[in-house]
Amino acid sequence: MRKFAALIRLVPVALAGLLMGIFGLWGALALWYRLPGRRTVRAIVAGLWLLWMIGLLALAWQQGHGWALLLYVLAWLMLLRWWRAIRPSNDRPWIDDVACLLRGTLTGHTVTLHNVRNFHWRRDDDYDVRWETRHYDLDRLCSADAIISYWSGKAIAHAMMSFGFDDGRHLVFSVEIRRQRGRPYSSIGGFFKQFETILVAADERDIVRVRTNVRGEDDYLYPLTMSQEAMRALFVSYVEAANALAETPRFYHTLSSNCTSLVYRMAKRVAPGLPLDARLLLTGYLPGYLYDNGVLDRRYTLAQWQRRARITEQARRSGPEEDFSRAIREGHPPAR
Repeated sequence: MRKFAALIRLVPVALAGLLMGIFGLWGALALWYRLPGRRTVRAIVAGLWLLWMIGLLALAWQQGHGWALLLYVLAWLMLLRWWRAIRPSNDRPWIDDVACLLRGTLTGHTVTLHNVRNFHWRRDDDYDVRWETRHYDLDRLCSADAIISYWSGKAIAHAMMSFGFDDGRHLVFSVEIRRQRGRPYSSIGGFFKQFETILVAADERDIVRVRTNVRGEDDYLYPLTMSQEAMRALFVSYVEAANALAETPRFYHTLSSNCTSLVYRMAKRVAPGLPLDARLLLTGYLPGYLYDNGVLDRRYTLAQWQRRARITEQARRSGPEEDFSRAIREGHPPAR
């Protein structure tokens, strides 16, 4: 019994030690990803921080030194003060495809969008830059499609929303990482304020084709069952979100502020009953979430939708002068 009681008393101590270790590791990663300077300098500083945390933890654990715990807390307070001072910005040397911020104005039923992206891509580093001002009549809005682009297995994908108009035009909204020149993408870096968030509006020939034809991603298009009123409200929500980001920049976060979570918040304004679900984090499983919530046509099973929705081959076969939006929808079941 005494041994058991001693073990029980060790549980909170062990949990405290585990949390202190996790916090120490988090601090090392934060320093590695957010300190300015060369990789060598950042690695040295992050390594010294981690060794310092381990040393203080060992002293507090083995000898019960209260001053070691106090130093740990003080070090953490200093780190948090530095961390809170890191602010998002719209003024950095951005890569070309996220260089311009989308802005929009609504006058009656007409939306004017500035900085709609319409690049012509040959390779990932070879493209023609085109940013356009476009006008859209919301009374002519007739379709909304979820586009899921898989780039790393079945669970990891990027979600976009495409709106169609009765004149044949389509416009895609996509919440993306706003990356600086010379800074490679890192999913872990997305936890540590390494990227800002941008909402891109683009032509399908640009934003879908670059993923299928240039970056080798696998894309699926799901027509959504929505009323014209709901589509209009969602479209306006995107414009409002873009304007908000243009005025108040925010960091991208791999979990809490990504391509799906931000869209979910906008969709909740249109359909307040939408539930939270793990599939909102694992975007590759988003079609199942859409199906379960009645947004996909129930004439087909989810498995049938997943077979019918694939547009990768049509995108890759489409010619440079062909109507890309029509080509990727050829033989594709429309929403009811």
